[in-house]
Amino acid sequence: MRLTWRGRSTEISWQALRCEAHRRWRDPVSWSTAIQLVKTVVAVVAAWVVSAEVFSLQQSFLAPWSALLVVHATVYRTFSRGLRQVTGAVLGVLLAWLVGNIAGSGWVTLGVLVAVGLMIGSLRWFRDETTAVAATGLLVLTTGFSNQDLVLLDRLLDTAIGIAVGLLVNVLVWPPLRDYTAARAADRVDDGVGSLLSDMADELARGECTGESATRWVERSRELDQDISRAWALTRQARESSRLNPRRAAREVRQGALYEQVLTDNEQAVAETRSMARTLAHSIEDVQAWDSVFREGWLSLLREAGEAISAPDSQRVKQVRVGLATLAHDLSTTELSSQHWAEYGGLLVNLRNVVTSMDRVAEANPLVLRRYRHRVGLAE
Repeated sequence: MRLTWRGRSTEISWQALRCEAHRRWRDPVSWSTAIQLVKTVVAVVAAWVVSAEVFSLQQSFLAPWSALLVVHATVYRTFSRGLRQVTGAVLGVLLAWLVGNIAGSGWVTLGVLVAVGLMIGSLRWFRDETTAVAATGLLVLTTGFSNQDLVLLDRLLDTAIGIAVGLLVNVLVWPPLRDYTAARAADRVDDGVGSLLSDMADELARGECTGESATRWVERSRELDQDISRAWALTRQARESSRLNPRRAAREVRQGALYEQVLTDNEQAVAETRSMARTLAHSIEDVQAWDSVFREGWLSLLREAGEAISAPDSQRVKQVRVGLATLAHDLSTTELSSQHWAEYGGLLVNLRNVVTSMDRVAEANPLVLRRYRHRVGLAE
């Protein structure tokens, strides 16, 4: 299939589309996002039905509005941030009733309401919900204002219905637990470290390594730092998702420190890999030829480390560390040029530190652990 847009033609493979659809279909993270979307729709529609059909309220728009405000990605955020949002909604209803009673309807009333609503929203407690009061008051005032107390009570009841329905749906219907997302993010870093080590070994073995190659390796290590930062953010979100969450797996996520330790080890491995790339860059600049005994042994271990970390295979990673110790011993009994020893020692220590950190990561293997919990019904 070929698509043309602004004169540019792009080939789209149906097979690629099918593969992407299959990947998303089997991806629990995508399912979690889809379920959250469905829950939001259900909460909004249910709030409207309860308000309009059960309580027969005349203007039921505030019920789905409030339900939409309180359904968040985590149960804790539903109560914390949702509380600020619904407080803003209630204040908006009261403000519209008060300003409307004092000033009547018209553009002056509208301006006063928005100004006062934004001033209330600027209070520190509302944080990111600075427009909630003004937006709700504006909605109430422009959809038909009445100074009757009964109408005010109806609209407060609308709001209460939306809040209650949103809370019930988000808390009772498969409350989100984001630990799988954090596990995948950590696992992606492992794959990145393994892939980088393998590529370094391949380019060095082919003799194609240049200063640009070393610079590219350093940049890839910085990209891995960004992946780690994202993984930390997702880990914090996973911990938040376990708070106030009634699911059995939530307690384990709340008390465990698995992902924190994995990411700490990942940080160490990435830093050592970057140091190794910079050492190689200096070697390339100085045009130093390595002794064959070091070159063959170290490159073999570097390639094996990359494959073992990508697998991940803790036993293979351990064997790389044993191999490094053996190589260091062999080098100590071999007559080598003294000008290379600083390089050899630095590269051996860097790779040893990488495999030591990634050995612990491979043992934890958070993604496999999450899949196991999924199979036994402990997590999404």
